[in-house]
Amino acid sequence: MAYQAEYIWIDGHKPTPMLRSKTKILADTVKTPPIWGFDGSSTEQATGESSDCMLKPVFWCKDPLRKGRNIIVLCEVYLAQTGDPHPTNTRAACAATAKKYAAHGMIFGIEQEYTFMRTDGRPYGFPAEGGEPGPQGPYYCGVGADRVMGRPVIEEHTVACIDAGLMIEGTNAEVMPGQWEFQIGAADALTVSDHLIVARWLLERIAEDHGIVVSLDAKPQKGDWNGAGAHTNFSTKAMRTGYGAIEAACEALGRKVTEHVSNYGHDIESRLTGKHETAPYNRFSFGVSNRGASVRIPWSVARDKKGYAEDRRPNANCDPYVVTRLITETVCSNEKTPAKAAASGGKKSGKKSGGKGKKKSKK
Repeated sequence: MAYQAEYIWIDGHKPTPMLRSKTKILADTVKTPPIWGFDGSSTEQATGESSDCMLKPVFWCKDPLRKGRNIIVLCEVYLAQTGDPHPTNTRAACAATAKKYAAHGMIFGIEQEYTFMRTDGRPYGFPAEGGEPGPQGPYYCGVGADRVMGRPVIEEHTVACIDAGLMIEGTNAEVMPGQWEFQIGAADALTVSDHLIVARWLLERIAEDHGIVVSLDAKPQKGDWNGAGAHTNFSTKAMRTGYGAIEAACEALGRKVTEHVSNYGHDIESRLTGKHETAPYNRFSFGVSNRGASVRIPWSVARDKKGYAEDRRPNANCDPYVVTRLITETVCSNEKTPAKAAASGGKKSGKKSGGKGKKKSKK
């Protein structure tokens, strides 16, 4: 019996790409989803004179909405004329970087924040007649109809991610009403990014049935409200065995502030202001338990003298392939490979510290 394959890809929309999808009917005998095509002139990825683009399947999983044998197929976009990765295909570059630094054992966990919006553009947790709800405070991890909005969508999305086999680790209501978070990981750069993209698509598809819009905007509501980020936790083998490597990783990130921030998502300046649990976008800092730092080292990591760090700068609308690629390049290029470390007696990078952290600034 034939089955349905929902092909998903990232388009060329600016300033923030959007997800697109269409359904291919596969014969019962087809075991592996084939390469397909689409009209790139309708997705800002081609011109009408040469509109064909190619969809190359790279990851697929069960479709938890259609159920049965049906599947979701995540694709990379390629140029049909040459077979090269399309300029909007950031996954290909991420794959090359991940392969180059594979010996470092880099893994990631991404905390995806997002905001539910009404179709009129107002946050879902705000009064329909105008005005604003009470100030931030009671909404984070709250319970009750006066504090939490949109839970039915969250429950459906969580179950869908589990049924699809995605690496979802948890969910929670966030600081602004109508704002939520789910976490994906921990896994290598490609796996965590692939799973995050499919989870984003499932969220939008389920919210669609409820007449709710999902916003990944960095600052969906101006004023005294938290923005929406995608805090990215990361660690190498060296970081998971020694605290010096964690400090060295933070210091390496501090030397490339502009390169990272300019690629961490549109409108990052409105979110990284130094307020609402953020550090200023043009200054870098790291510290233990400090949610006002660019990079936070969890208290348990400082206690155990090994573990991971959290880059708090990426926006909710970031491209996970770009973020994980940049962190991998910056941290791993600064770190000795395991083979070289062993040859030099296993010395750790950076200083041994009690975990107070350091501050640096760049403009």
